[in-house]
Amino acid sequence: MIRKSGIPVAAAVVAMFGGLSFGSALAAGLPRVASMNACTDQLLITLADPGQILGLSRYARDRLQSWAASDARHFPILSGGEDILMLRPDIVVASLFDKRSTRELLKAHGLHLAEFTVPRNLEEVKAQIRRMGDIVGHPDRATTETARIDDAISRARRAVADRRYSVLPLSRRGWVSGTDSLVSSLLAETGLFNAAGELGVTSGGYVSLEAIVKLKPDFIVVSEAGDHAEDEGSAFLLHPALECFCPPQKRIVIPEQLTVCGGVMLADALDVLVADLKRVER
Repeated sequence: MIRKSGIPVAAAVVAMFGGLSFGSALAAGLPRVASMNACTDQLLITLADPGQILGLSRYARDRLQSWAASDARHFPILSGGEDILMLRPDIVVASLFDKRSTRELLKAHGLHLAEFTVPRNLEEVKAQIRRMGDIVGHPDRATTETARIDDAISRARRAVADRRYSVLPLSRRGWVSGTDSLVSSLLAETGLFNAAGELGVTSGGYVSLEAIVKLKPDFIVVSEAGDHAEDEGSAFLLHPALECFCPPQKRIVIPEQLTVCGGVMLADALDVLVADLKRVER
């Protein structure tokens, strides 16, 4: 039996929330849910009642990956295997990228899994928000959150109207988010142009420094600012040749935690994109 500080996981969950929270969820006829993935964690935290959440994935509190890392501290962290079987949730929410053998094990033991794909555009994101809202019994909350994204899209379109900038989403070691990606969808929704298409990159891929310099996009999108590289991967973004044609004033900074998953945080990502675009335009 998997234990947490000497206490069985199921007992730890009850101790954390108290019987009243779970009793309230059951009395309301709402499902008890466990999450296996950092992206489903964030959808669940946003849309479910706290008493419905039995536990989250091991990455739920990672501030680099999760927009909801602070809120995740209020919930147990699960290994994603035996402890989920012990808790016997009504539904397990997971990604199709989670370990297949674990997902099949849970299904073999009679657990119901709701599996989510990786969204590639904002319409797919909104569809997943609505799906999670239906799963946890709060479609009204999902409607509110998708409306928040629509409002952010409208603000972004007004702010970027008639600006046909070419923008290249660039990450560690020269990884470029392609035209068929969530980041590209954010750019397209605001009227910006993902320059990855000119490099022949669709889903995503590594591009040489020489190719980027030759392309000369109007701006690049990065996940962090600064002049310090922690390793060789991040050092790529500080290469003198890249900094020469694309200094800080030509870099739009959108924190990775706002774009790594498709969820309600994309409204914030759009607002950050517009605000930083105004900064680099000055």
